[in-house]
Amino acid sequence: MNRRFLLAFAAMLLPIAPALALATFEKSELVIESGGQTHRFVVEMARTVEQQQQGLMFRNRMEPNAGMLFVYKTPQPISMWMYQTNIPLDMLFIAADGRIVNIHERAVPHSTATIASDGPVVAVLELNGGTAARLKLKPGDRVRHPEIGK
Repeated sequence: MNRRFLLAFAAMLLPIAPALALATFEKSELVIESGGQTHRFVVEMARTVEQQQQGLMFRNRMEPNAGMLFVYKTPQPISMWMYQTNIPLDMLFIAADGRIVNIHERAVPHSTATIASDGPVVAVLELNGGTAARLKLKPGDRVRHPEIGK
């Protein structure tokens, strides 16, 4: 490639360079109550549009008791996908009162298929794929977190 082409290509990338920087996430503790048991997680908080767009993209692993919590200001139907996500995930869709509305287990890495809530939710919790089955989580279980049920 010639130098002029490379310079022109680099100039085209400058406006989107900030979007290429990876977002940082604050961590928080979260509890799921299921079948008389309490399960504790340390979750990364996806609050901003930029954080929510990035989510767990580009990660090759996640600690067993870790996750990411996507928080929305008002209850609404939410759709997610696995574009550029390298690890299988369980997605727990959470109502305003902290009740799990529905669970999508083992979302396929890199899939562009839509994964949707079964109604209005205020949060989505992403956990390692297989966690929901291992802990026997189900719709109706409760998620306790300071930003849910405020």
